[in-house]
Amino acid sequence: MLFFSFLKTNPFGSKAPLVFTGAHYLAFVTRPYLVDVAITSLRLGFWTTGICAAIGLPTALAIARATRGRVRQTVFLLAILPFWTNGLVRIFSWTMLLRQGGILDDLVHLVLPGVGSVGLLYSFPAIVVGLVHAYLPYMILTCYLAVAGIDDALIDAARSLGARLPTVFATVILPLALPGLVSGSILIFVPVIGSFMEPRILGGRIGVTMGTVIEDQFTQAYNWPLGSALSFTMLGIVLAIFALFSSVLRGRLAP
Repeated sequence: MLFFSFLKTNPFGSKAPLVFTGAHYLAFVTRPYLVDVAITSLRLGFWTTGICAAIGLPTALAIARATRGRVRQTVFLLAILPFWTNGLVRIFSWTMLLRQGGILDDLVHLVLPGVGSVGLLYSFPAIVVGLVHAYLPYMILTCYLAVAGIDDALIDAARSLGARLPTVFATVILPLALPGLVSGSILIFVPVIGSFMEPRILGGRIGVTMGTVIEDQFTQAYNWPLGSALSFTMLGIVLAIFALFSSVLRGRLAP
């Protein structure tokens, strides 16, 4: 793909000599609309990762600390259930829930008959819901591995010194669970900004992201060099974000 990104045209089906160019890497300059598309993709990544972290860490903590035996196994099984579900089936199931006149809309009108439609399909929140459902297990698994290794003696010591539960969570559990949170964030953020099924199906006309644009270059426009260049450009942006994040994180954790 890196080789293709420097070609002027596709090399397939042509005996013409290969022509190399770096013009595809200027796509964000020559095609300004791609900047807005990239910002939308990054927003999806941050929202999805943040919501997964807000749900995944408490869930992992509940599985590791508050459940035992069969209850733990059942909750853990429910948490990783999306892994066993076909992606298209999962996404189209959300369309039945989120569309106007769908299941969610009917339930809201059953409780509050006077409210307007609450159909969320073909909106930014609908895409986030679908992505969170798909990638939440990654956060739960990585956070579970982190919190399961926390020594109970540390929590007991903090409680014996008079620390309340919020203080215990902020000063003991959260710092020790941070490696799981960071690992889960990487596993989620990177594929989310390149996702194309959820934005295309749940977002409709507004679901134009870098993932859908890159997919179109490979499957519709048949412009592999541009698609490859956009992929590596987004990879560079992601690496820059994580480099900045890691430096800030090291500064916070430094003694």
